[in-house]
Amino acid sequence: MMGMDRQSPARTRKKRTWAASVLALAAFASVLVPWAMSSRLPDLPMTRQATLVVLAAASLSEVFAEIGQRFEAEHPGVAVLLNLAGSQQLAQQLAQGAPADVFASADEKQMGIAAQAGRIAAGSSQPFAHNRLVVIYPQDNPAGLEKLQDLAKPGLRLVLAASEAPVGRYSLVFLDRTSQTPAFGPDYAAAVLGNVVSYEQTVKAVLAKVQLGEGDAGIVYVSDVNAGNAGLIGILEIPDSLNPAATYLLAPISDSAEHELAQAFIRLVLSPDGQEILARHGFLPIK
Repeated sequence: MMGMDRQSPARTRKKRTWAASVLALAAFASVLVPWAMSSRLPDLPMTRQATLVVLAAASLSEVFAEIGQRFEAEHPGVAVLLNLAGSQQLAQQLAQGAPADVFASADEKQMGIAAQAGRIAAGSSQPFAHNRLVVIYPQDNPAGLEKLQDLAKPGLRLVLAASEAPVGRYSLVFLDRTSQTPAFGPDYAAAVLGNVVSYEQTVKAVLAKVQLGEGDAGIVYVSDVNAGNAGLIGILEIPDSLNPAATYLLAPISDSAEHELAQAFIRLVLSPDGQEILARHGFLPIK
């Protein structure tokens, strides 16, 4: 037909050949580029990212923060996440299914609750430190405390941990022992408990209230008295015969997604380095 640009058969075949070559090259490149990229992957630095969740008694706040930093330095790519609360609160969290990798309790009772809930395997918990009780008071000593018998003074404002918390239970053991001691007498414990103005869920809460002057005295662990608060509080020692030995235990969580890291953390706590860190923070070695 006149007016139409008709291509010769030879020219048409040439264009089809060129187009096929372009498509073939593109297909080859689509295979070549991913292969070339994957061939370089082994040369890239590969750092494993993981989080180790440690549920720890509030009294372990400072010492486990240091141990956690040591663990992170020894395990690049691993972050230690501390969940700090009263041991009784943590045991309940575990019983309700809270995800975790390690549990560090301030007494055996709360570890047992976690075991009964199926979160701790039987026989897997280990003692790793001991602690002792001490009476504290604000630095200006508004109640004029000089000896343990002064805790029974009428009108004294005493702050204790709740009996559900390990330190609260240990405090009751101390008071019970005084009733068997002539220097205190059978009415001492009742008089002291009559002075309680607040029961707290953690030992750190007891410490804070006394430091702020919201109580004339409180009972905490020896490890809670440190360089950070030494100028804010005074102390009354509790003799060994009246002082219950607080035993701390730790265990891996049975359904932990980071079982190997949990075991490595426990090994660090039990190691000479871990025990040295605990000692510097006022804890007593395991026997």
